[in-house]
Amino acid sequence: MIESFNFVLRLAIWFLLTAELSAINILFGVAVALLLPQPRRRRVMIRDWLKVLGEIAIAIPKAYIEAFELILFPHTQEEITMERVKPNRTPGLIFLDIFLITFTPKTIVSQYHQRGWYEVHRVKRKTRK
Repeated sequence: MIESFNFVLRLAIWFLLTAELSAINILFGVAVALLLPQPRRRRVMIRDWLKVLGEIAIAIPKAYIEAFELILFPHTQEEITMERVKPNRTPGLIFLDIFLITFTPKTIVSQYHQRGWYEVHRVKRKTRK
């Protein structure tokens, strides 16, 4: 089951990169998704994948809200924070976590540290004193 999640994730990334749904591109995308090396087998729980997909569904309206906030109110403050990677994450789930953080307009992952940390750049509204 997890192998099919990895296949679908790879194919989705292919389509996002190429932005084309022609028959030949679909064929190439399937070939690339199948030929890429498979990750080492780790125990992955379906509930972890479902939880991340639920978080993505929540991130979509949050991204629109943040975009309107950026348009209406100036965000002149910046900060870089370190966020810990959730325990027992596979590379596919780490990718989705990074995608989730970067999807919203106010945050972007500037670096992933192999020791289990994300370096996150955020913009914030100027705080009044």
